[in-house]
Amino acid sequence: MFQDDRHAANVPGQRPDAPAKHLPAARGRRLSRAVEVQEAVKDIILRRGLAAGDSLPTESELMDELGIGRNSVREALKALQAVGIVDIRHGFGMFVGRMSLSGLVDELAFHSRIALQDERNHLRHLIEIREVLEGGLVQRLIDLHRDTDLATVLSPVRDVVEQMEAEALVGAIPPETDRLFHDLLYKPLGNPLVGQLLGAFWEVYHQLRDDLGTPDEAPADVARKHRDIYTAVITGHRAAAETAMRAHFAGVRSRLARLGQS
Repeated sequence: MFQDDRHAANVPGQRPDAPAKHLPAARGRRLSRAVEVQEAVKDIILRRGLAAGDSLPTESELMDELGIGRNSVREALKALQAVGIVDIRHGFGMFVGRMSLSGLVDELAFHSRIALQDERNHLRHLIEIREVLEGGLVQRLIDLHRDTDLATVLSPVRDVVEQMEAEALVGAIPPETDRLFHDLLYKPLGNPLVGQLLGAFWEVYHQLRDDLGTPDEAPADVARKHRDIYTAVITGHRAAAETAMRAHFAGVRSRLARLGQS
């Protein structure tokens, strides 16, 4: 029997917790009461086949179905909201949350900033992971579209490259343009997680831009390196794509190395 809401009996609209007969049985080690309720709510989502954006039962309905009190339900919902499983919209209801890496971004940015202070450069490791990931993605893009006119498929990427070149003539290339290039480049892969992962890396790097100092590369060089990646991909040249991607990240590595020497 749950004791969290044992004083709720005297509060209008609330009730003490009843035995949680409908909570799923814990596997292996005993779960805490709070975690049990969270798992029960997740079990409801899975059993009902609910998808992101679908409505969830109300608090009262969850209380009745799980045999627990309002405080326990609210505590579980808040915990699930914090990790993106539940989306609580006041005045509208509760819904199954959509996957987001925003929490990961904040944590990585914060710990990377700490690491910059004591020379444990986590950001360098993140950049290395991103380079490996993107190096593999361009190869996959070439392999999956050998019988496709990639120049047509990637025409939005060509437009961004031309935008970069125009921006380089008058000043710096905005980070948003750089991000758009990478988002559009991998869009034909049809994998939404790619955009979210790369977006998470970009957000961390963007949050730390002031700590990293000014870029070493001239804007024209940045634009040229992006055109080299685009050209290698649309021509299906795997070795050239690998070289271009490595050159693209060389500027980032140089910026990090300079930071370590300061």
